[in-house]
Amino acid sequence: MKGFNFSNPAGFILLGFSDQPQLEMVLFLVISVIYILTLLGNTAIILVSYLNPKLHTPMYFFLSNLSFLDLCFTTSIVPQMLWNLKGPEKTISYTGCVIQLYIALGLGSTECVLLTVMAYDRFNAICRPLHYGVIMYPKLLQQLAAVAWTSGFVESTVQTTLVFQLPLCSHHRVDDFMCEVPALIKIACVDTTFLENELSIATVLYVVIPLGLILVSYGCIVRSMLRIKSTEGRKKAFGTCGSHLIVVVLFFGTIISVYIQPKSKYTQNHRKFLTLFYTVVTPLLNPLIYTLRNKEFKWAIKRLLARDPS
Repeated sequence: MKGFNFSNPAGFILLGFSDQPQLEMVLFLVISVIYILTLLGNTAIILVSYLNPKLHTPMYFFLSNLSFLDLCFTTSIVPQMLWNLKGPEKTISYTGCVIQLYIALGLGSTECVLLTVMAYDRFNAICRPLHYGVIMYPKLLQQLAAVAWTSGFVESTVQTTLVFQLPLCSHHRVDDFMCEVPALIKIACVDTTFLENELSIATVLYVVIPLGLILVSYGCIVRSMLRIKSTEGRKKAFGTCGSHLIVVVLFFGTIISVYIQPKSKYTQNHRKFLTLFYTVVTPLLNPLIYTLRNKEFKWAIKRLLARDPS
């Protein structure tokens, strides 16, 4: 039984990029700036969407949910990450690791479902424009958002419980900069085949199926767009969907790369950068993509700055 620790450890050592101290200093500065911009950008989306009555639409309702989710997601990860990057102290308490994994995994799973719901909204807006207001009524919007948040944290509860029931090797050295399922599986001192199979099932349910539904929705959307005769009409239709599609590609692409082979030994540094991308960069890109490509939102910001919400 040597090498096992069946009791809760005092904490974990998050190795991150500790073997590259110069890179850590660069990452500390870059991530600090990104985090501040992420907080400002996502907060702006929530406030502008709330304060401008013309943005009280299904699209901005879900976009506000996504921005709030990104605020919580980055805040659950980045402060601890910055603390570990700025000095030799790389530890996180056992309780802190459990909480971080539970919140980050719950919010990540929620985002997968929420992006699918947003694709359904875009499908109805483009393919069923005459019935859009009837289909996407306020109560349904709240129900869809509730399903996304609830299902995400149900998944997180299951995964977190299973992960922290594993007997852990005594060194408790996590080869990552955050508590994440693939990294924690690696320090288990037992056969993790069952957990890996369960993780594969969860990946199918929360990544593969949602991505498949999104692609089906966009297949229908493209078909409807091709039927639009006017160039201006096609541009408008693409404008309402292009931003969401870019976010989907960035988020799901990195998630699949990280979770597809949780025990691979050959791509760990590559996986760390991918994890950095979807945990730090993507929450910043979301508001930039939606605001820079959206004339309606830029108009709303100008109105708000001019103190004229009408």
